[in-house]
Amino acid sequence: MKKIIILFTVLSLSFSCSNEFTDLAPISNRNEADFFNTAGDLVASLNSSYAGLQDPGVYNRAYWTMFEMRSDNTDQGADATGLARQYTEINQFTENSLNEQVDAAWRGSYSVIANCNVILQRIDKVSDIEEGLKNRIIGEAYFLRSLMYYHLAVAFGNIPLQLTPFVPGDGLTQVNATAVYTQLAADLAIAETNLPISYSASDRGRATKGAAATLLAKVQLTLGNKANAEATLRRIIANYNYSLLPNFANLWGAANENNAESIFEVQFKSGGIGQGSFLTNEFSPSGDLQTGQGFGRNRPTLALINAFDAGDLRLSSSLGTSYVNNAGEVVNQNYGKKQLGSLPTENDSDINFVVFRYADVLLMLAEALGETPESYGLINQVRTRAGLANISSSTPGTFQNKLLKERQVELAFENHRWADLKRFGVVQQKLLESESDVINANDIRDLFFIPQREMDINPNFVQN
Repeated sequence: MKKIIILFTVLSLSFSCSNEFTDLAPISNRNEADFFNTAGDLVASLNSSYAGLQDPGVYNRAYWTMFEMRSDNTDQGADATGLARQYTEINQFTENSLNEQVDAAWRGSYSVIANCNVILQRIDKVSDIEEGLKNRIIGEAYFLRSLMYYHLAVAFGNIPLQLTPFVPGDGLTQVNATAVYTQLAADLAIAETNLPISYSASDRGRATKGAAATLLAKVQLTLGNKANAEATLRRIIANYNYSLLPNFANLWGAANENNAESIFEVQFKSGGIGQGSFLTNEFSPSGDLQTGQGFGRNRPTLALINAFDAGDLRLSSSLGTSYVNNAGEVVNQNYGKKQLGSLPTENDSDINFVVFRYADVLLMLAEALGETPESYGLINQVRTRAGLANISSSTPGTFQNKLLKERQVELAFENHRWADLKRFGVVQQKLLESESDVINANDIRDLFFIPQREMDINPNFVQN
């Protein structure tokens, strides 16, 4: 009997005792049969799926090591001991199938998927649910499941595509990445149809039509379906009420969360309740910047710093290259600033992680259109906000390189860079340009190793 450590069972996540989205406190363990029977049960379980995004295997740690540190945007820095060793291995392509961060990403992502699968299976059996709420829950579950599968497909390629609750004795087989993306395109169309455009303040942070459509466009671009992506992106622009904030600096910080440019954010809550973000502590270069310990991880590379044009207003809001310690001394150290909060306790920041925002939509539409005057107009909307001059077809460089550079500096530290490098087909080129001193060209690969525990339990799996 084949099993899998990703645990396709709802019991892998805790449930909330409240229907309030912001109340994610765990309740006592209950089995699937006697829990998923009311509308309140479904909402509580859905809330736990959102809580799963806060997991160290998802947005709190593993995703940025795999999608930023793996890329040419960031590295681990000088420390290569303890937990940092795992990050260094990921950055330098020296990790193996036992890397704990990669394993955590696999397990954390599939735990959210498992919960969503149970919700989707059981929802038709619940009789006391109002139709509008039912449709919304279906849309949210499809979106969250698709978000996890998208990251898994980008990271691992051929993966198990489980769309129903796992039953002991079921065999698991790998499905090629194209089939995964094709399934996601269908699922996200359902999600977009079922989701609202927006929510009241108490439910802010839930998936919306815009969130589903943005992920759908990424999937369509990955599949090479640029015409479909164009239609999706134009629908977002025309119908879903997003806009660029006038000032890039106002995108970041606790006071600016869930703003008019934001499409989807992972909602973090401090206060010692297990929902705080690790990111301020992980990215701060020193405890001198905040009360908790700073580890200096996810350090901006010189390639990223040099990608910013002179006068780019985004630079100072995105990263720092030095800081003044408590002794009044200037310390030269690169660090990312987008996810930094003020004075958090250790690993308990209140700062949300921005997953999708409107600038990405504009740049994806430029990608879908190819080199046209409209494409440059879209890019220039983003550049104008950054205080930069317009670019055009006469600006030196290929359209792809100009667009990819704009995506790099606009979306740095937001977990898009690795997927972008893969989609544009320039993984090896960009990594050798930026980190040739620490990376062997023969070691560079597009996919992560599937965790060894999965290979051991599922001998039919083929390792990357």
